[in-house]
Amino acid sequence: MIDAIVFAITIVLPNLALMWLGFFMQRRGEASQTFIDQASSFVFNYCLPCLLFFSVVDSDVDYGKQITLILVGILVTFILFIGAEFYAKRFVKRPEDQGVFVQGVFRSNMAIIGLATVANAYGAQGLSIGAVYMGVVTILFNILAVITLSRVSKSVDDTWISRGTMIVKKLLTNPLILALVGAFVYKALPLPPLTGVIHTTGDLLAAVALPLALICAGASINLKSMLHPSGLSMQASIGRIIIAPLIAIAVGLGFGLSGVHMGVLFLMVASPTAAASYVMAKAMGGNDVLAANILAFTTVVGMFGMAIGAATLRALGLM
Repeated sequence: MIDAIVFAITIVLPNLALMWLGFFMQRRGEASQTFIDQASSFVFNYCLPCLLFFSVVDSDVDYGKQITLILVGILVTFILFIGAEFYAKRFVKRPEDQGVFVQGVFRSNMAIIGLATVANAYGAQGLSIGAVYMGVVTILFNILAVITLSRVSKSVDDTWISRGTMIVKKLLTNPLILALVGAFVYKALPLPPLTGVIHTTGDLLAAVALPLALICAGASINLKSMLHPSGLSMQASIGRIIIAPLIAIAVGLGFGLSGVHMGVLFLMVASPTAAASYVMAKAMGGNDVLAANILAFTTVVGMFGMAIGAATLRALGLM
């Protein structure tokens, strides 16, 4: 059990340390909102795509063997989405709160917290598997988020056709998805390995991705919002921190997952609510204050939940 606890601390503590550094810099006035916005944009548009692209291109992982993991991830996402939708329609009164609640439950921070923790736990192999998982599930996340948040639309011109067009545009211009598709195509074609200046530059950008993203996440934390959550934000946080990981473990066991695959599934699903959920909620007319509260609370508390879950699974020999 001690080994399992050490393993959990090892994979979570570096992320918490970097987030604390970001929070410390923000408190000292060294990380302004402008810095956070620009650095986050830099990571999203350049660093993370390089990390995902080269982790896939350089990997010898047989991606055909990841089909079960991806199917389980899709199933878990749908279970969380449908369950949160039923709960929201029955217990959440305001339409502008419903979509934010649902998104806070099913949409995890795979691209930053999830990938960073998987990399700490399993190295390059886990990172490659996690990148493939994230690429597929990210598409599903975006589609479901637009669907659940569209209930507050007040525009006459906003129809299902326009929403569908918006989803397609978002997918076709998402740099993370483009990087993954490009990597899969490159591996499928009889092309020579990428070496020299191109690979070295890509490695340098990739090395920046997760540390800078975690620092920005820490600098974005608002203690006032986090420590005074509304009842609704607390309910969504319980769904994200407790219910989502338990469902992932149950479904994963049902499909026979273990080892790296169970670990990747758990760490990806157990990650805090995605930062993009706040941006999308604000853009589509949802309750952005509620979205911020869910994001802040799950970002801090969820990391400890990941550590406890990882230690338990490790002790049971499932991760």
